[in-house]
Amino acid sequence: MRRLVFCAPCAMLALIAAPAAAAMPDGATLPATWSIPFVGILLSIAMFPLVAPKLWHHHYGKIAAAWAIAFLAPFALAFGFGAAGSVLVHAMLEEYVPFIVLLASLYTVAGGICVRGNLHGSARLNTGLLALGTALASVMGTTGAAMLLIRPLLRANDNRKHVVHVVVFFIFLVANAGGSLTPLGDPPLFLGFLNGVGFFWTTLHLALPMLFVCAILLAVFYALDTYYWRRHDTRSTFLDPTPDSPQLGIDGKINFALLAVIVVLVLMSGVWKPAIAFDVFGTHVQLQNLVRDVLLVAVLLASLVLTPKSARAGNAFAWAPIAEVAKLFAAIFITIAPVITILRAGEAGAFAGIVRAVSDAQGKPVDIAYFWATGLLSSFLDNAPTYLVFFNLAGGDARALMTTDATTLAAISAGAVFMGANTYIGNAPNFMVKAIAESRGVRMPSFFGFMAWSGVILLPLFAVMGWLFF
Repeated sequence: MRRLVFCAPCAMLALIAAPAAAAMPDGATLPATWSIPFVGILLSIAMFPLVAPKLWHHHYGKIAAAWAIAFLAPFALAFGFGAAGSVLVHAMLEEYVPFIVLLASLYTVAGGICVRGNLHGSARLNTGLLALGTALASVMGTTGAAMLLIRPLLRANDNRKHVVHVVVFFIFLVANAGGSLTPLGDPPLFLGFLNGVGFFWTTLHLALPMLFVCAILLAVFYALDTYYWRRHDTRSTFLDPTPDSPQLGIDGKINFALLAVIVVLVLMSGVWKPAIAFDVFGTHVQLQNLVRDVLLVAVLLASLVLTPKSARAGNAFAWAPIAEVAKLFAAIFITIAPVITILRAGEAGAFAGIVRAVSDAQGKPVDIAYFWATGLLSSFLDNAPTYLVFFNLAGGDARALMTTDATTLAAISAGAVFMGANTYIGNAPNFMVKAIAESRGVRMPSFFGFMAWSGVILLPLFAVMGWLFF
């Protein structure tokens, strides 16, 4: 999967940290300037594709690595190479590796399922495919559902002039909101599951918000797609590169079984607790997580071996989308470390204003504030660690949060999952869908262009949802 940009610095700092692992400094002592590299990688993702698209396309991995080094080098000078090595190892082993292994396995397995034939991309069919993907997302994850359906959806609409809105709503629904009902659906909910939240708790407490959001989005999409179809695409002069075929078939059926194995492995890591851990330079790697990740890699390799070549060829399967996610999120997970540490310091930290914004005068949580704070930060930070920060900010006791503070946990969960759709970087599948659409010739909106879509459509919807439920 191409060269790994971060292997060399990771190995070097790990060796330096080996004699004695140093802990992350107290978040209360860190100034806000430590967040500059993190802001830098986010601005790079936002601006370079606009001002220097060729440079970004060929060198985004190097740019991401530069921002990671821009944090690690000063941090090593300020707190010692041992501390920098421990931060790097922790970010890689406890956060990044499980994250990218799960995404890569879902991407590879789902990319081996090819739906043969081609349907006509009408408003009714497109809405049906979006609804199907939304339903599947909580079962096979937003990544799995997105990778399974984005190619058939693009193929069904490849003779239409207006396709951007189809992909945008696909990101809203399938890559984000659809994964809100189970811990398998989205990484933030999986983190909650690993911290003691019941498997079906999210199903019970987020079902109504999810149905509300998804029903309105599907209705808005149907109206918009019908408009484009009737006013423009029925008279389109575009030649259809994949003519309609009423006979559909599926290649790579073995991957459905492999998807089931992925689901079982994820469940296993949350249920099986052998209380065995390995200390790697201060990072405790739990045995169940190690077994899960190793077996997920085995599933990925099995998919590559067992899937017929015709299935991946039919999907135009390529490693570029997951490679882009892997490189960019490696830098994000590294540079986000001081940001998360400062947030965990609460009112004693440089971001004390955020803590005060989610509490009342008596220090009790304000649900609507938690919803918006978690959601807006999840739009620009990765939504999984953001969820974990606010989970701990609200007490971190899963039993209390599932009972007496259930509405607060629901607000945190909804903010993290739903508002990951506000930007391309809010949730990893957003990037993958964008990359696949662009590889098929769809001119996707820029970073800020996509935010314009979400600002007009999603933010008013979230305002109503917050008022109704939180």
